[in-house]
Amino acid sequence: MENERNHLLSATAAASARNAIRQSARSCSRVRRMAPTTLFLNRLVLLLAALLFLITVPFVTVSAAASSSVILATTTSTQDSGLLDVLIPIFQQRTGYTVKTIAVGTGQSLAMGDRGEADVVLVHAPALELDYLAKGTLINRRLVMHNDFIIVGPEGDPAGIRKLKSAVDALRAVAASNSTFVSRGDNSGTQILELQLWKASGIQPKGSWYLETGQGMGQTLTVASEKNAYTLSDRATYLAFGKRIKLSILLEGDPRLFNVYHVMEVNPARYPKVNAAGGKAFADFMVAPETQALIKQFGVDKYGQSLFVADAGKPEPGGAH
Repeated sequence: MENERNHLLSATAAASARNAIRQSARSCSRVRRMAPTTLFLNRLVLLLAALLFLITVPFVTVSAAASSSVILATTTSTQDSGLLDVLIPIFQQRTGYTVKTIAVGTGQSLAMGDRGEADVVLVHAPALELDYLAKGTLINRRLVMHNDFIIVGPEGDPAGIRKLKSAVDALRAVAASNSTFVSRGDNSGTQILELQLWKASGIQPKGSWYLETGQGMGQTLTVASEKNAYTLSDRATYLAFGKRIKLSILLEGDPRLFNVYHVMEVNPARYPKVNAAGGKAFADFMVAPETQALIKQFGVDKYGQSLFVADAGKPEPGGAH
């Protein structure tokens, strides 16, 4: 229906423009019967009318189509893992919405929602999410899924963290051995957790051994591999990049390393211009049973294990809030 309206508007505008131009042409045939000033003014009016119609056609089309677009701000791990490449086409086909995905760090995604620059956010920083929920710019926070973080590094493991069970102890060992550690440095959910672990370790990470990429998880894994370094990664992105990097899982299973994802809508009461219906439709889709079944199976065929655990409707995993 929306496309038909767009075509009709475009056709009407184009026809009006052609009529205006024809009238302008006919006015030329009456040139000898009209005063020069009158002729000039008439032709100017007709030409301006034609230009007005032609110029407004694209704007009418964009405005009409705007409500069919949904802006999703999300963490890079949902993009780098390939999960959104599976889910978004299904959502678009079922609903008719077109999703514009902006994959940045969780901090940036939440900030976009806070400014009304997105319609819905899919993120993984529980404590930070609650701040925006309390602020009232984001609403209807719902649990979607989780996986876990892991510490990866060179197979030789110069810091000797493979024998450890605690992520905090592992970071202490990395710093003590002066081994290179690569951080995302992008205010993402991953970096937020990393900094919490460093704080718990009592170590301020700085010096030539500590590098920040300012990039997403995939790029950070690539840099760590090139530099034979350690890094903190979500498991899904690590598995997705497994064949492109030379890093081994050296520490996993620490309860601190739960990685929980929630979907939140931008509050239309704060930002009336957001696509509230589209944002809610996407959030509903992410927690729907059919989508949860797809999440549960994602990665099994390629990696022999699911990259995410579907959690909609369940208690918060790992004691997250």
